[in-house]
Amino acid sequence: MRIKESIPRKLFNIFNVLFMLFLGVIMFYPIWHVVCASFSNNNSLIAHQGILFAPIDFSAATYEKVFSNPMILKGYYNTLVIVLSGVAINMVLTSIAAYCLSLKGVYWSTLIMKLFTFTMYFSGGLIPSYLLVTRTLGLGDTFWAIILPTAVSTYNLIIMRTSFAAVPDSLLESARLDGATHIQIMTKIVLPLSKAVLAVIALYYTVGHWNSWFSASIYLDTRTKYPLQLVLREILIENDTASMMGGSSGADQYSIGETIKYAIIVVATIPILLVYPFLQKYFTKGVMIGAIKG
Repeated sequence: MRIKESIPRKLFNIFNVLFMLFLGVIMFYPIWHVVCASFSNNNSLIAHQGILFAPIDFSAATYEKVFSNPMILKGYYNTLVIVLSGVAINMVLTSIAAYCLSLKGVYWSTLIMKLFTFTMYFSGGLIPSYLLVTRTLGLGDTFWAIILPTAVSTYNLIIMRTSFAAVPDSLLESARLDGATHIQIMTKIVLPLSKAVLAVIALYYTVGHWNSWFSASIYLDTRTKYPLQLVLREILIENDTASMMGGSSGADQYSIGETIKYAIIVVATIPILLVYPFLQKYFTKGVMIGAIKG
């Protein structure tokens, strides 16, 4: 028998739905505005005042100019190299560290975990880090200078370690009695049982590498090695759109430059947004599993 909801409960549910729809609209509209502006005619966009609900005088000419810039395509390539290699290193090292720290009876595991946690709050500073990476390790002007210093995130390590620790001890003990090594236990038991957490951590690392530009601006000197986000920063903040304007001049440069900025934002943002739907089903589950016990 269905229990009849009280009037206050119904009012709360209606308010909750309306409030969430309102939040969804105000969060989605900026993205929609940028997409509409990027497909609008540059002169019509400048003349338009107010918000956009659809492209004005639809035109894809801006995207042709964007992809004609070799730095955009090169930036895409560099970013993919950094993301793929960086996430692979991140996941391997974080998984190994999390597995070792999740085992019971490991010597100094508490001390090691405290040292990992210490790095979340304290660091040597920018200048010592720069000298270490460029002078001592000799990684200056290479992708390794961006990838290796962030090989393990302590926050992600704690989540993964907590998830691994939730695996029943009986499974691990049975595997040991059957003669399984730690590598076999980790790869055939622990990791398959932690797919949700692995997906979430991989997403965290992917977004971090994709959006990273500060490390590249410090350690990279060669412009052909710039990742996409650093190229985007140059265009948006330093207003460097002249290379994509062809023979335009005067007022046309300003109007074309504005639509180019919108198009570049779309080009740099859409790929990472497309990843979320495939990992969304793991997202909440993975975070909750990683927070069951500390």
